[in-house]
Amino acid sequence: MRDGQPMTVAAVLAELAKYERFIRVAGGGFTVSGGEPLTQADFVGLLLHAVKERDVHTALDTSGSLGSSASNALLADVDLVLLDIKSWDPATYRRVTSGDIAPTLRFARRLADLGKPVWIRYVVVPGWTDDVANVDGVAQFAGVLGNVERVDVLPFHHMGLEKYQQLGIDYPIADVRPPSAALIDRIREQFQSRGLSAY
Repeated sequence: MRDGQPMTVAAVLAELAKYERFIRVAGGGFTVSGGEPLTQADFVGLLLHAVKERDVHTALDTSGSLGSSASNALLADVDLVLLDIKSWDPATYRRVTSGDIAPTLRFARRLADLGKPVWIRYVVVPGWTDDVANVDGVAQFAGVLGNVERVDVLPFHHMGLEKYQQLGIDYPIADVRPPSAALIDRIREQFQSRGLSAY
């Protein structure tokens, strides 16, 4: 960790308490995200359990690549999973993440078997994740799971560039332009054609 702040479960709950009344009135909840929260699955499990004991809606925002580290007990305390599926094509997925798509797909199937509500998040990076067949692969897979409530088609942006620069990490997509509205519409329609609600 370079510029984060170590927190205990008690410290996070103390922060939550400051906003809990608003969360309840607004119909909101508590989302654990990252980076990848499942790199600290034990802590996340304890935190989610403590939040559920306060009767607050919980969400887990994950790529699913470390889904095998999420115990059934952890998932029992999750009301909603925001699942990032970066690509269907294994080569594209590796190019985008340097990882393997198989663990994410296994996790998605596990969530379906558990009947856990899922929102798929699909980031459109022109020239990387916008290929018609690639999108259709994700749409077809998501369309048969039975637990996908919606798909958020998210246009790529450069808001992360400054963070990469602060960390001294090369930003491999610095020259990529954000997608056009027409491209976003086409990809939404691909998901909708598989019976999914896409936004």
